[in-house]
Amino acid sequence: MADETIGIIGAGIVGLAIGRELTKRRPGARVVLLEKENRVAVHQTGHNSGVVHAGIYYKPGSLKALLCTRGGAMLREYCADRHLPYDECGKLVVAVTPDDVTRLDALAARAGVNLVPGLRRVGPEEIREIEPHGAGLAALYSPKTAITDYVQIAESFAEDIVAAGGEVRFNFPVTSVRQDLGGLTVSSPAGELAVDQLIVCAGIQSDLVAGLAGDTAAPRIIPFRGEYMRVKPEKSDMVRGLIYPVPDPRYPFLGVHYTRRVDGTLEVGPNAVLATKREGYRRGDFSAKDLWGIATWPGAWKMAGQHWRTGIKEMYGSFSKRAYMKAARLYVPEIGVHDVVRAGAGVRAQALDRDGSLVDDFRIHRLGAVTAVRNAPSPAATSSMAIAEHVLDVIEGKSAE
Repeated sequence: MADETIGIIGAGIVGLAIGRELTKRRPGARVVLLEKENRVAVHQTGHNSGVVHAGIYYKPGSLKALLCTRGGAMLREYCADRHLPYDECGKLVVAVTPDDVTRLDALAARAGVNLVPGLRRVGPEEIREIEPHGAGLAALYSPKTAITDYVQIAESFAEDIVAAGGEVRFNFPVTSVRQDLGGLTVSSPAGELAVDQLIVCAGIQSDLVAGLAGDTAAPRIIPFRGEYMRVKPEKSDMVRGLIYPVPDPRYPFLGVHYTRRVDGTLEVGPNAVLATKREGYRRGDFSAKDLWGIATWPGAWKMAGQHWRTGIKEMYGSFSKRAYMKAARLYVPEIGVHDVVRAGAGVRAQALDRDGSLVDDFRIHRLGAVTAVRNAPSPAATSSMAIAEHVLDVIEGKSAE
């Protein structure tokens, strides 16, 4: 409808991509993004590794697999068109133990189904050709995996929305969503906005904000802090691209890895430590309300019962640089504990079901005029433009949730 108002809560990269897609599909509609911070991309988008994933890891047929492939291609084209950073530096997924090699074979089969471009298996000698300081028994090499700057992309999306007649309203923390006759009213201490449709893309707060609109409690968001080390300049050229471990299939996390940034720096990480605050980027950050939300969720205790050993290991690595770097040195032996300094951290919004299952795939809920993106972890940034297409297809009845 030409005179409709569509509100989007959250100016991270997914919310912005949806806003941009809306202005293209419904040029007569009023599109308003509501953001509690004073700028875009403050939280997950502004704290991620900058990697543009090629689709190696994801279950064939899943939303992650489908949207990562399309989203990555769209993102590459967008960055080229807007002259934004985009560097196909390539990635090695390296096996360092016989068990890793077995899992690498399974990963290669999955990546083949996902049609990952240019992927090939390499041995120790070719690992050294690609990464002269790397080590391993075997690896998968993805030459099309890239790095970018997602904050710059988010800012560009916001500019596109405004140029098309939309609005990005900052300092607007949503406190309630009220169903009115013929529409919805979104309220904040900063004012109110009447909308015909509402899309929730609130990231780390997605379950709480969706709850304001009447959505179910499940899945609950459990925050995991991911801490990085930065390699000192004198050794930052030892890694040309990206070096990842073979992921543990029990977890949605990819493990500590080496990541080159578009600014030329080299980082190691992230780990995955349970955070005691949803937006807790520092180890000492604490929120009694957020911790209570974790403690009262039955799935959290079931998860802890299943994975407590891994949790203790991650906590130990958080406090000990030596323990943190012990695993990383398996992949680049010449970078040790004295070659890194503590860098920043991000917080992953990990959705958790009541039964303790870590939700792996993207999850979208529909509640009449409200659409809630309830789980959008990595590769959400890579997939953002394709996620936007999918969400609007769901709203328009062209695609299943």
